[in-house]
Parts: sequence; C-alpha cells; structure tokens
Amino acid sequence: MLAGAATGLLLVAFGKTMQNSTPAAASVVPKSIDIPSIDVEAPLMKLGLTKSGEVELPPYEKPKVAGWYTGSAVPGEKGASVIIGHVDTKTAPAVFYKLRQLRKGQTVKVERSDGKVVEYKVDAVEQVSKHDFPAQRVYVEDGLKLVTCGGKFDYAKGEYEDNVIVYASKA
Repeated sequence: MLAGAATGLLLVAFGKTMQNSTPAAASVVPKSIDIPSIDVEAPLMKLGLTKSGEVELPPYEKPKVAGWYTGSAVPGEKGASVIIGHVDTKTAPAVFYKLRQLRKGQTVKVERSDGKVVEYKVDAVEQVSKHDFPAQRVYVEDGLKLVTCGGKFDYAKGEYEDNVIVYASKA
C-alpha cells in the first residue's frame, strides 16, 4: 500500500486544486519510464483517485508497470508530475524495487505519447513515514516525483511503514 492511505486524507485538501490544474496538454500522456542506473524500463498506466479520494495504485497483478497520477502534470510540463510503482509483491521484486538506490544526478527519462522524451536529473531521495507524507512537496511543487513503499514491513497491517520518494528536475 503505497502512499494511498497516507495521502488520501491530505489529498482531500489538495484535490480540488489539483484536479483543476491539470495541464491543457491532457491529450499527451506519459507512456513509459526509463531509469538506466537501476535497470528500470517500464510502461506507465493512468492512475486517478478512488471513490474515497485516495490516489489509485497500479494493480498488484502487474508488478512491472508503474502509474502516472492523472491529477498531476504531464512530465515535461510545468507543475508536479507524480509516478507511483510498487516496491514488491508477496513473491518477487516489483518495478520500483531499487528506487531507494538512486542517487543525486542520476537520470530518469519519461517517454510521452507525442514522441518526446523528457529527461530528469535526481535531486534527492528520501524515506519518510507514511504518517508524515509530504503531500505539498510531492503533489504541488514543480518536478518529477517517483513514489514507492519502503522501510519496515508491518505484517499485522500488511503494508510498509514508510514511503521512498525520489525528487527530480528537468535536465
């Protein structure tokens, strides 16, 4: 369970503004993500909000697929662009398994449906408690944000206690 539960309540506060700030380039969508330094090449699917106002997560049945949150900016456009992926499944690593290994200056590329490839450089990687999820920084501030789970696994709740967040800006 990524940032869904933790950000659900926070997104209610940002939800209206975020949905109204979707760029005019809505016909352009991100198609895939490429992170050479951690061997990630993955297709992207669209993620919206659930009925309870939480950000959708990619289906667990598709562990090698990441998702772009449609309430965020299209990569390459002004605003916050958010891509979410699972760290693992019950049996194997998933698309963002090595995300925490990214370092400042490494490259993240996002291919868009209009053929453009937008290149980003990693600015920072942080691990934060889901209780302290920085919704403003992730969903409002400019740049690409990659989000997955991390930290200790809480077997009672069946989820990780933390999120790993990568912040990147256009190269």
